[in-house]
Amino acid sequence: MDKPEEPQIEPATVELDPAFAQQLQKLHRLRVYGRWLFAGCLWLTIAPFCLWNLRTEISLLREYFTWVGLRYTLIFHPLSTLGLSLCIGMTTSVLVWQSRNIIWGLPLQEQENLKKQLYRIRQQGSSHPLWKWVC
Repeated sequence: MDKPEEPQIEPATVELDPAFAQQLQKLHRLRVYGRWLFAGCLWLTIAPFCLWNLRTEISLLREYFTWVGLRYTLIFHPLSTLGLSLCIGMTTSVLVWQSRNIIWGLPLQEQENLKKQLYRIRQQGSSHPLWKWVC
C-alpha cells in the first residue's frame, strides 16, 4: 500500500502564521465538541432503553433501597448494565480528558496529531468535510 503523501506546506513557516494557531484552536474545539456530542448521543439513545428495561427494579429500589438490591439488579440485567456502563464510562473519559487538557495543556503527541490533521485539511482544501469549520 502506498503511503499517503505528506502535505507540501512547510511546517516551520506555517507555525509562525497566527492564522495557523487560530485554526489549530478551532480544530481542537471541534474535537472537544465532537466528544461531548458523542457522549450526549449515547445518553439520548442507549440510556433510555437501559433505564426502561430496569423500570420495575428501579421502582422497587426507590421504596426499599439496599446495595445488595442494586447489585442484583445490575447482575441480572447485563445488557442494561453494559449500556449504562458505556454511557457513564464515555462521559467520565471525556471529563478526565478535557480536565487534563485544561489543567496541564495538550500533550505534545496530541499537538502533533492536530497539526498533521490541519495540514491534511489545508492540503485537501474545500473538499475536506472540516474545511468550512476550521479554515
